[in-house]
Parts: sequence; structure tokens; C-alpha cells
Amino acid sequence: MSVRMVALRLRESFWFLPALFGVAAVVLAEVLVSVDRSVIDGGVRIAVLDALSAGGGRSILTTIGTAMLTVAGTSFSITISVLATTSSTYGPRLVRNFMADRANQFVLAAFTSTFVYAIVVLRSVHTAIDDGSAFVPVIAVHVAVLMGIVDVGVLVFFIHHIATSVQISSLQKQVQVDLVAAVDQAFVDRDEPHDDVTVASQNADADRGRTVRAADDGYVQSVDWHRLVTWASRHDRVVVMRVMPGDHVIVGDPLAVVTGADVAAGEDDGTARQVRACIATGTARTPFQDVRFALQQLVEIAVRGLASGTNDPYTAVSALDLAGAVLVPAWRDRQAVTGYLDDAHVARVLPHWPALEDLVDTVFEGVGTYGRDHPIVLRAAHRLAERLAEVGADDRGARAARAARSIALRLQQSEHVDQQ
Repeated sequence: MSVRMVALRLRESFWFLPALFGVAAVVLAEVLVSVDRSVIDGGVRIAVLDALSAGGGRSILTTIGTAMLTVAGTSFSITISVLATTSSTYGPRLVRNFMADRANQFVLAAFTSTFVYAIVVLRSVHTAIDDGSAFVPVIAVHVAVLMGIVDVGVLVFFIHHIATSVQISSLQKQVQVDLVAAVDQAFVDRDEPHDDVTVASQNADADRGRTVRAADDGYVQSVDWHRLVTWASRHDRVVVMRVMPGDHVIVGDPLAVVTGADVAAGEDDGTARQVRACIATGTARTPFQDVRFALQQLVEIAVRGLASGTNDPYTAVSALDLAGAVLVPAWRDRQAVTGYLDDAHVARVLPHWPALEDLVDTVFEGVGTYGRDHPIVLRAAHRLAERLAEVGADDRGARAARAARSIALRLQQSEHVDQQ
């Protein structure tokens, strides 16, 4: 698995940042205690920090450590409560957005690392009764006080952040950011030159290649395109992708077909191992490269807003507007990437990204199915279809125009029913 894939998985974990901060806290505590010993052994006196007894130092560190552990537990409980609320209201697939939120991870890391720091420093405080020589690391203790003061600000920030992030507008904006990133990977401006990708038609004799099959079950979460291109270029291969991010595979399913001058001879050059190492699979879909899933999250928010228990069509309207902010520019001048190029501008990896037309149809299908009884939602969908018709050229413009007429008809039928 590549470094980038590992980094993406660590990003969504609650444990990584607290663990990193915890290790840093242990190192900082040991370093400051050593500095304190050097200062005392050298006979240096710091007037501002010198008035502190062993009992006082222990009390300060104990209070800070206990308080930070309590606050960390409370913050974690609040976060779990928010996760449960979000999952039931807006969809379980949005939970990963909270887990990947660096602010939530930082808050938990700040509190736990302060606790760890206080505990490590506390073990170094002792009186003459303990071992015949008193030692109070005054610098380390005062740094703990400073960390406690900073953590008060972190707590205030956490309350503000969690109250802001749970709002539907914030959730939708975060999902839109993921959608923009996914669209940028799958589609590029067809009228601009590109050094690393192409939108031209690519042909490869996949029947004469070696099929690389899946060794694990799960969803394809991401593909390390750069690493795969580098390997294919080094060995003079062409990799034809059979699966893309978002596809579900089981053991034995074809992942890719590798073609080349000597591939058919069947020589064992580690092809399967190298290709599998570039394809990350997991138990759930992620929006990093899965453009269908990234758009599905916005559609799901819209659909749940139309549920009878929620009855919030304005959420669906805002979801359509945010989706339009991404789809309309792409509809105007973008085309799916058909090949990833090496330094010699040779297509080495051939993907098959979903057609932009299919993505747009997904939006209108969801609205047409669940929003037919909400005129305000149909108007928003009609506005989106008209925008697509205005910017789309040739077949895209005609396709969007047909969608606009179909939605207009549904809107008339809905308004007629309401009048009766």
C-alpha cells in the first residue's frame, strides 16, 4: 500500500493525532525535566518560577491531569452524540466527515496530550522524605499550567466548532468540497493541454494481456495513479483498468489487464503484486476518488430532507444548488480522463471514469422519485436543468433540455394536484 493511501486512512482515524500528540507530550516532559535538573545542578535560580514546593507542584499537576482527562471524556461523548444524530438525520455515510475533521481530532489530542504530559512530569516530583533529596521541576510544572490555560481556549473552540459543524449548511459544504476534489480527478477541461492525462480515445489489446485479480473482498477506495504509471512506464506496460474507485470486488474478480510486448509469454515479473499494491480496497466507499459516491452524498442529504419524518424541502433545494455549482462548470467544458501519461506522453494506465451525463441523471432521478410532491424542489431541479442546457454543447445541451422539459411537466402536474 502506498504512503498516500496510508495517509488517507490515517486521516479518518480518531487515534492517530492523539497518539502523535501523546508521544510528543512524553518527549517534551522528559526534556523539560532534564532541563530542570541541569538548572538546579548548575545553581541557576529563576526568580519568577522558583517559588514552588513539591506539594504545590504535585497538586497543580494532579489537578491539571484530572481536569484534562475529564474534559477529554466529555468532548468525546459530545462528538459521539453528534455522530449518532448526524447518522440518523442526514445519513450514516456522513459520519466519516466528522471522523476526518481535523479540528475534532486536534481537540481530543490536545486534552489527552496535556494529561499525559502532567502524569509524566508528576512522577519526577519528590521531596527529601521520598529519597533524601527534594526535586521540583518548576519549568515543566509551569509549562503544564500554560498548557492547561491553552486547553481552556481549545474547549471554547470545540464548543463553537461542534455547534457549527452540525448545521446542515456546514455538512453540505463539506460534502461539496469532496465532490469538487473528486470531479477534478475524474474530469478535465477538454480544450486545455495536459501533461499527465488525456481525453483522447485509447485502444488496447486487452485480450492478449495478463489479468490481475483481486486478492481481497471490498470496495475499491482509491488508485495510486502516479505509482501505477511509473511502474508501467518502467516495464513498458499498459494497464487497462477493469474496476474503478467505488466498485465492489470479491476475491478473484479482475482488477486490471496488463498488456505489453512480452506479457503474453507469461513470465513472472511480479505484475499482480505491483498492480494490487496500487489499488486500495476497504469495507466502505470513500469520496476521495469515487465521484459517484461524492455526488451520492449530496443527493442523499436532499432525499432525507424530503422524508416524511423530516419534511425539509429547503435542505433538498440547497443540496441541488451546491451540486449545480460543481456540475454546471464541468458540464460546460469537461470530459472524463481516458488515459494517464508517462513523461514521454505515452498512455500507460487506461481508466474508465463514469460519464458526466450519468452523474447528472443520478441527481434528477433522485429528485424525480422523492421530490415529485414538493414544487419548491422541482423548481430547483428545473433551474439546474436549464443552467445545464444553457452551457451544454451539442448532445449535452439537448439532453439537459429534455430533462428540463420533463421536470417542468412534473411541476405542472404537482401544482395542478395542489390546486385541486
